[in-house]
Amino acid sequence: MYNFPIGVMVESFRLPYREAVEKAASLGAKGLQIYMTQGDMAPENLDMKKIKELLDIAKSYGLAFSAVCGDFGQGFSDPELNKINIERSKRVMELALGLETKIVTTHIGVVPADSSHTRYKIMQEACHILAEYADSMNSHFAVETGPETADVLKGFLDSLNSRGVAVNLDPANFVMVTGDDPVKAVHTLKDYIVHTHAKDGIKLLDVKPEIIYGIEKADEEAAWDVAFKEMPLGKGKVDFKNYLKALDEIGYRGYLTIEREVGDDPISDINTAVNYLSNIIGES
Repeated sequence: MYNFPIGVMVESFRLPYREAVEKAASLGAKGLQIYMTQGDMAPENLDMKKIKELLDIAKSYGLAFSAVCGDFGQGFSDPELNKINIERSKRVMELALGLETKIVTTHIGVVPADSSHTRYKIMQEACHILAEYADSMNSHFAVETGPETADVLKGFLDSLNSRGVAVNLDPANFVMVTGDDPVKAVHTLKDYIVHTHAKDGIKLLDVKPEIIYGIEKADEEAAWDVAFKEMPLGKGKVDFKNYLKALDEIGYRGYLTIEREVGDDPISDINTAVNYLSNIIGES
C-alpha cells in the first residue's frame, strides 16, 4: 500500500481557520498547507506567538503542516521586486519552522526554455540566494510546477547546484498549461520533489504560459480563465493511478495536499478528493 498522507490547503475550505482545521480532520486528512502571504497572515504581520496558536489548533485535531505557501504572486523575474520578495520569502521559511514544516512552496514565474534569456538569469540569481538560505536552515523552497515543462525546470534546478530549492509537483498545472505528462514529470524531477498538490484539470486552449502568468500582455484579458479549467479530482486529465504509482516508484513518501481553487461546493469537492485518493491508495 502506498504511504502518502493526505493533506488539504486550508484556504480551499473558504472557512475561518479553526473551522477549516476541524473540517479537514473530520474528512480524514492528516495534514494542512496554509498561505502566509497577505493580511493577518503576511510574514511581516506574524510573530511566533501567533504561529504557536496556529500550530496548537492543528495539533489539537491531530493534524500536522505539510507545507506553507509563500507565493506572493509576482514570481522572481523583476529585479526590483526580487529585493523585497526574497527577504519576505526568507521570513516565511523562518516562520514555517515554527509550524514544524521545512517546506515553503511558491511560483517563481515562467522559466524560459533558453538559458541565455535575460529573465532566466534574473530568476536564477534570486533562486540561488533562496537555495543557499534554505540549505542553511535544512529547509526547502519548493517551486510549484506548471508554467514550464519538467525538462526545462529540471535544467534550471540543476544549474543551482542545491537541494534548498526543490519542487512542489502540481500535476494539474502540467496538464492545464504546458500539456506535459505529470507521470513522466515525476521521474524527470524525482531528485527534487518534496511536496505535491492533488489537483485535476483540463486544457481548453493553447495559450503561452507567459500570457497566463501575466509576464506578457495579450488581447485576452482573461487568459487565465479561458486557457484551462480546474476539475474535481478524477474528472480531469490527470492519470492519478499512474501518477501515484510513479511517486511510489521514486520513493516519495510525502503529502498529497488537496488544492481546490474553484467550485461552488469546495467542502464536497474536498471530501470527494479525499475519498478518491484513499481508494487509489487502498487498492495499491
